[in-house]
This record gives sequence, C-alpha cells and structure tokens, in this order.
Amino acid sequence: MGPSATGDGSAEGIGSDMRRRAGRRADGGRLAALAAVAVLAVAGLGACSEENPEPVGVAKMASTLGPGEGTLDLLAMPGSVESGTTDPRVDWVTPFQERTGCKVGVKLVKTPQEMYDLMRNPDRRYDGVAAPPEVAGRLVAEHQVTAVNTSLVDGYKKLQPKLRGLLKQDGKYYGVPYVWGANLLMYDTRTVQPPASWSALFDPEQARRYSGKLIVRDSPLAIAEAALYLKGHDRKLKIGDPYSLTPRQLAAAGRVLASQRPHVLKYWEQPADAISAFAGGAAVLGEGGPYQVDVLDRAGKPVQAAEPSEGVTGWMDAWMIGARVQHPNCMYQWLQWTASPDVQQQVAEWTGVAPANPQACSGDRLRAGFCGAFHVGDRDYIDKIVFAHAPARACGGKSKKTDCTDYAEWTRTWIESTKA
Repeated sequence: MGPSATGDGSAEGIGSDMRRRAGRRADGGRLAALAAVAVLAVAGLGACSEENPEPVGVAKMASTLGPGEGTLDLLAMPGSVESGTTDPRVDWVTPFQERTGCKVGVKLVKTPQEMYDLMRNPDRRYDGVAAPPEVAGRLVAEHQVTAVNTSLVDGYKKLQPKLRGLLKQDGKYYGVPYVWGANLLMYDTRTVQPPASWSALFDPEQARRYSGKLIVRDSPLAIAEAALYLKGHDRKLKIGDPYSLTPRQLAAAGRVLASQRPHVLKYWEQPADAISAFAGGAAVLGEGGPYQVDVLDRAGKPVQAAEPSEGVTGWMDAWMIGARVQHPNCMYQWLQWTASPDVQQQVAEWTGVAPANPQACSGDRLRAGFCGAFHVGDRDYIDKIVFAHAPARACGGKSKKTDCTDYAEWTRTWIESTKA
C-alpha cells in the first residue's frame, strides 16, 4: 500500500499513480487491535496550573480520564485522515470508530492558510487539527489550541524525542507528533555532479548552469533553504535560525530567490509534480525529499538526494487539540490511536513520509528500505535537521529580540520573489 511506480516508469505513469493518492505530501496495511481507552472528561473539568492559567475561552488542559462522547470533529489536509473512501485498502478511521464509538467527521482543506483561518473562526469548533509547522506555531501563539496532557496519551514517550520537543512552550506540550520529513537536494545523476552545497540551487552562476531545469517547493517556508545558503555564504548577515530572519536577512533571501526565478522550471505544490518533472527528464536539480527519491529509484530513474554542507531543513505535522474542543475524550483517544505503531505504519505508507513513532518500523510493519531511506529512529540524523516553525516577530531561542519577521512578511516576500 506504500507508494509504487507503474511498470513502465514513465513520467505520465508515475504521475498518474501518485495522483491516485490524496496525501498532501502524497505518497491498507494491518491494524492490530487496540484496547479502547478511557480518556479525559470534559475539558472544563480538567485541571490547569494556577501559575500559568489558560486565557479565557481556551479549554483547560485535562487531568482526568473519561468515556468518549461518541463524536469527533477534525480538520486536516487531504491524506492525513483516511477512511477507505480514497482507497478501500487504506482505512485507519473505521477501526477507530469500532473500538471507541467515536464517529469521526473530517473537514478537509486545500491549503495551510485555509486551515489556519478555520481554526481561528470563533464560530467553528473543531476538536483537533493535523497542523503543519506554518500553522501550528501561529495557533499556539494566538491561543487557538490547548495544551495536551501527554501522560494521558499512552505511547507518547515512544515518539521521537526531538519531535516532541518541537511543540513545547512554557513547560507545556501543544501537540502530538504525527509525521515528519526532511527537505533535500534532488539531482539527476546523469547530468548533475553530487551537489555539496545549497549553492548548486541558489548561487546565480550555478543555477544558470541548469537554467529551466530547476524545481523548488512552492511554500513561503522554502525561504529557509535560501537562508541556509546565505548563512554559509554571506557571514555578514549573521543568520542563525533560518526560520527567524530580520527584515534585512529576509530581504537578502528574497533577492536570492528573485535571481533564481528565471532558471526555475516549476514551483511545485504536490510531490507528484516534482516526481513527474524528474521522471520525464524536464528537471535535473531541485528541492525534494526521500519520498520522491524512493519512488523514482524504484521506477529505475537515475535520481538521488544530497544533504548540503550547510544543513537541511525539515517539517513535522502534529495533532493538536482545538481551543474550543467539544469532544475532548474522543480527541484523546484519537491522539493515542494515531500515535500507535500500526496506525503510524499505515500513515507512513500512504503519505510517503516518516512516522513519528519508530516502532512503526519494528517487525514487518514497514519494509526496511523505507525506514532506512527516511532515517526513522535515527536520532543523530534527526537532531541535525533544522525543523520548521512559523516565522514570528519574536526571534526565538534565547534571544529576547522582537525585530524578526512574521509569516505574513515571509508570504509577501515569497510572492514578490517567485510570482511577480
């Protein structure tokens, strides 16, 4: 049920195979019986620290367990929640409903911005959201999600330690890691020498060498890869965290992207588009990830991935509890369900990304090649990744400065640099 290429390995065949999958990052296995869990009483009954109370209108963090309410309302991108409608063999919703009695309703959105807007709408009351990094940080900052009592999520400590830490703020955890991935440099081995640096993609002279054959992720967060390039090649900018940029640093990254734009074949949104571009030979160098490389390699295409010397960025999607949660008990049962090894195996195969729970690779759940390619459970590798977070005015880390740029400014810079 994992990603698979068509027999002829053609660009059209591979692309068509990918488009049958509804996953946002695109890519039914077995589901072992999970004992139904009794979780969390109504949010208003949960205890919360008197020293750091939640803002008015935000559900308190739970301290007790209780029976499910029979309903669960979720918000997600396509592919994050599968009930067998896209492919009858891919279904981790029906077994959950049968075991818990919580009927799952899902509102699918096309973009992270739509997800963000719906979660902020006071007339909408979603129990949970599968949030990407550009959404998660803003929801926490604006109190649109409530803290998770991780002691009530059985198996939480089995999830990758660094991933768990990405959602920690002021001593509280605001989500449960779901899936993750790294952003690498993909290249056609017949045409491009193994690139050692992001310079291959962002240096004007080197980009010109493959003009018209470059592909780049279509996301404001892709500015961070340009920032990593500048971090190593323009020390005067003093870039630290590539996701926390001052106006001067952001402007410099924008100029890099604007210089690169004439040489870009495509800014891709769906991974299938990147795969098709490489499969047909139209692209020879660009941003991608282990999934695209895996699909192309199994289709017999000469494409590999490199980890630039300046480092690589990454991302994580996490399940978060809405601030206006109405069915907290069912939501906690969902958190436990989606963190379990068997569900994580299904999600990883279907979406073509790394599971947050390394136990998804134990036994024969996932093929060894998949787990190795995605570095599942490899702490040394994961610790080196610079994981994305929503850019904010507060510069982050130990810095108390508030002169950095927020996501709206990144979005504006991205549009001006790549679309104008």
